Amino acid sequence: MIALADCNNFYASCERVFNPKLKNKPVIVLSNNDGCVIARSNEAKTLGIKMGEPVFKIKNIINQNKVYVFSTNFALYGDMSSRVMSLLNDMVPSLEIYSIDEAFLDFDGIRDCDQLVYDIKAKVQKSTGIPISIGVAKTKTLAKIANYIAKKNSKNNIFIMNETSNFSELFKRIPISKLWGIGNSYSFILNNYGIKTIYDFMCLSESWVQKTMNIVGLKMLRELKGDPCFPIDLSPSTKKNISTSRTFKNDISDMRLIKQAISNHAVRCAEKLRKQKSSGRYIGVFLKTNPFKKRSRYHSAYNFSILSTATNDSIDIVDIANKLLESIYKKGYEYKKSGVVISDIVPENQVQLSLFNNPKNHIIRKKLFDKIDFINRTMGRNKVRILAQGIPEKLKQENLSPCYTTRWEDLLRVS
Repeated sequence: MIALADCNNFYASCERVFNPKLKNKPVIVLSNNDGCVIARSNEAKTLGIKMGEPVFKIKNIINQNKVYVFSTNFALYGDMSSRVMSLLNDMVPSLEIYSIDEAFLDFDGIRDCDQLVYDIKAKVQKSTGIPISIGVAKTKTLAKIANYIAKKNSKNNIFIMNETSNFSELFKRIPISKLWGIGNSYSFILNNYGIKTIYDFMCLSESWVQKTMNIVGLKMLRELKGDPCFPIDLSPSTKKNISTSRTFKNDISDMRLIKQAISNHAVRCAEKLRKQKSSGRYIGVFLKTNPFKKRSRYHSAYNFSILSTATNDSIDIVDIANKLLESIYKKGYEYKKSGVVISDIVPENQVQLSLFNNPKNHIIRKKLFDKIDFINRTMGRNKVRILAQGIPEKLKQENLSPCYTTRWEDLLRVS
């Protein structure tokens, strides 16, 4: 059996742990630069606040309903996530961390799964204050569905799919869009074929699913029928695509400031590549104006470059990214968001240098960035920077909560 443990409204729950007055109150957490809603408590959801909603659009709802608003505090959320995952790891034979607030738990060899589920939920709640939902089933896909049911229809946020039970009637009420791995595009295609629910999908033939949705769709179908196709992954897989983007505090048209932003995105992408010991050949850059701003011209542009030799060198990536920026930038527009995307990623030890690359220079630069990464990792990000990055810009975080667990001066004081 496999369980999926998912923290309920994780970012909002983290804020509540250290601020009891937020209990049963509507809480939302905003993205970088306080732009959009990225987390909501259940109370905020009932007010009609949607994920991704720009905060300026819901100011009336916030003011009329006394909604508590917080800026993202990733230091707090990251530390609380580590505590939750550590507790889960201590209670099961193995686990796969799926995201900052989700993990698949391997129950293989455990006799009394039902009791263990309740013990896990109670332990995490007592030790961290974070409420979690747990869905248990024979496969990962079914565990995802069980977790969905636990969140929506269960008083204790626990749902266990016993192998002997028939859940056909339940599957008839769950939209196909809620199936793990079904994105907007597949959901649209399946709806056009009249496949509206998970039960409808389960009634399809394997040959049709494989033809329409390739081998991944076939594995989904088999998992729904209880045939495990996605094993617990004990080692984190390397990312196939890496991107970094950010909205500006204010709309900007100054090419110098946009270049600094693109340089910072490029450096961050290069750091991510080196962290997973990879290099990339495809580098893309995008630039967008504000689509919500009235009486303003809209411009969205993207350009990319495919390198002859994959790289994770910050200087090289910054140089290429800025050249791509120059090709898409249009004077007179006020831009709201920029970003860098890297793909065609390969392990760094499989990079084949061209005849025109000097191996000595490659080794020197690798040692240089190993040292820079070490300094920035131990002394704080951006302690050593590339000149093109400019002076670090402080994010707009008007509602930032204290870093209760990672900063001495923010420790709670009890009088």
